[in-house]
Amino acid sequence: MSIDMSQFHQTFFEESFEGLGVMESGLLNLDVGTADVDVVNAIFRAAHSIKGGAATFGFSSVAGFTHVMETLLDEMRDQRRKVTEEAVNLLLLSVDCLRDLLISARDGSPVDAPRVVDMQKKLENLLSDKKEGGTCVDQHSKVEKEHGKGWDIEFIPYVNMLITGNDPVRMFGELSSLGDMSVKVDSSKMTGFNDMNPEECYFSWKISIKTDVSSEKISEIFDWVDGECDLKITQILNESDKELIASNDDNPDHYDGIKNKDDHSHDLPKIEEKRLSSDRRVSSSSVENSSIRVSIDKVDDLINMVGELVIIQSMLAQLGKDFDNSQIMKLRDGLSQLERNTRELQESVMRIRMLPISFAFNRFPRMVHDLSKKLGKEIELKMSGESTEMDKTVMEKIGDPLVHLVRNSIDHGIELPHDRKAAGKPSTGLLHLNAYHKGGNIIIEIRDDGGGLNKEKITKKAKDRGLIKDDESLSEEQINDLIFLPGFSTAEIVSDVSGRGVGMDVVRRNINDLGGKIEVSSFEGKGTTFTVRLPLTLAILDGQLVSVGDETYITPLVSIIESLQIDEENVNIIAGRAEVYKLRNEYIPIVRLHEVFNIIPKNKKLSGGLLVVVEGDGKRAGIFVDDLLGQQQVVIKSLETNFKRMDGVSGATILGDGTVALIMDVSGLIRLSHQYSPSNNRVALDHVKSAA
Repeated sequence: MSIDMSQFHQTFFEESFEGLGVMESGLLNLDVGTADVDVVNAIFRAAHSIKGGAATFGFSSVAGFTHVMETLLDEMRDQRRKVTEEAVNLLLLSVDCLRDLLISARDGSPVDAPRVVDMQKKLENLLSDKKEGGTCVDQHSKVEKEHGKGWDIEFIPYVNMLITGNDPVRMFGELSSLGDMSVKVDSSKMTGFNDMNPEECYFSWKISIKTDVSSEKISEIFDWVDGECDLKITQILNESDKELIASNDDNPDHYDGIKNKDDHSHDLPKIEEKRLSSDRRVSSSSVENSSIRVSIDKVDDLINMVGELVIIQSMLAQLGKDFDNSQIMKLRDGLSQLERNTRELQESVMRIRMLPISFAFNRFPRMVHDLSKKLGKEIELKMSGESTEMDKTVMEKIGDPLVHLVRNSIDHGIELPHDRKAAGKPSTGLLHLNAYHKGGNIIIEIRDDGGGLNKEKITKKAKDRGLIKDDESLSEEQINDLIFLPGFSTAEIVSDVSGRGVGMDVVRRNINDLGGKIEVSSFEGKGTTFTVRLPLTLAILDGQLVSVGDETYITPLVSIIESLQIDEENVNIIAGRAEVYKLRNEYIPIVRLHEVFNIIPKNKKLSGGLLVVVEGDGKRAGIFVDDLLGQQQVVIKSLETNFKRMDGVSGATILGDGTVALIMDVSGLIRLSHQYSPSNNRVALDHVKSAA
């Protein structure tokens, strides 16, 4: 009986990517010259596991490439080879290459064969103590010149390409200027003369061009037909490279383990540099890991909770059979115990979704290593609180903002070694990532001991752009807040690391979308600290129920500062319509919720209701409601998934009586209060209610 091996692929890929993390972390911690044998052993075991699994499942290109890495690591492990900086850097680049091979095998996407061939040659040359010219840096254009004789291009236009005004002849003219070109036309789709439409394209072409230009130069010529054709650009390999690729597939001794001879779906000869089609923007990295690993202790807790529920359910069922008034107290006790067990079960289930933040932090040692070398800086990375747990969904979405903040600290924050020495600092800068729980939130700090924010420079830039008036005086907090404005940057040099003035506004928006907020504190010459405050989970929310007319809304407790009775003497009207409330020498705008959502309240007079003071995006406002109903933990249901995105509303939940309550987005509500369209919002809200 044959076994379907594909059912084990997901587990193999998950374990392989974990193994790559172990390899990368270990390589970064290796001491040149006298390496820790235990660290080398851990790296070797990870590589060996990947190779063995890849061979078992027929991913021959992965197994063949990993075998060469494993051989080099084996020599280090047996102390037959010293650990050199060259070897460590080459192995780090090989880990990147192996990661791409695994992604290609997982998603069935094209392999960058010239890069794999080049990296494998460098590993083999190092093993045989051959020296190559240049450094062990993957320079794609250089690889192409060393290995390629030119390019094979398969150009398959879609039928309607000519209607948009694109002419293949012009593209061929551009290509012919790059080198010697030969063209073969495929006219098999050509129809009879009477059935032919002159505005439709029936031909496709195979083009060979002898040139030393990069693939990017070739693909630029076809940018105008992006999404209107299938384009395949394949490098013409030298005979030696073809033999090297073939050896990975044909030589059974090239690696240990079992190989499926019939599986060639992931072999290296399938080279595809770029494909232009309507779905080309779907990235392989968008495929998220749909599983998590759970410790046995958490599973045991869950089983115990389910057992408790079964017992209480049995007790309540027995009560229901012969129920009379004398058993009311037993019923109440049973329901109270059911409520307690349900809450504990909910907490146990939520703990299963919690992962240590080390999963998010693990990417930064390599990033700091690479960027510090690229920028000529000396940086020590310190991480603490890695065991702090947070919800998997929050961790997936906070990754990109954290990457931007770390890159920002490396590029803009920490100075060059000679500048640090001149300022009386050690030449090595410190970047500290820290995570900890505080209340119902998780706090992540990104702290550097660099030059800090230049308040004078920031203020001048803001005045030059007209963001603040020339005579306006800002507090330190307000000046720091300017860096989050769209497009704001004080960088004098635009690099591929940062400095284009994009990103910090996106960082804040993404964090706000998670129900969190970001703060910055900085001391010039001493450093900067970014503090990110996030909810532990996006699935459950602690909220305050409020009533407006016949409707019930939920305000996140984390956004509420206080609630108070309104003293009309403290109410002022600005410009004839905007209402503000004086609260301890601060004026905050009043948002009448019934006007924003166009519903009939029980009280239109401010003195008849309550003011819930909230904060969002660093701004405060007072939300006018009829009454407070109590606090409750609610399960969030996405409106975007079940209906559509709505301003001022972040989600919905179902209350105990079966009715739907909308969860307010405080930041969006403050913005909406200045531009609301009551009738449109009312229609949308009615649709939500009816859909539920």
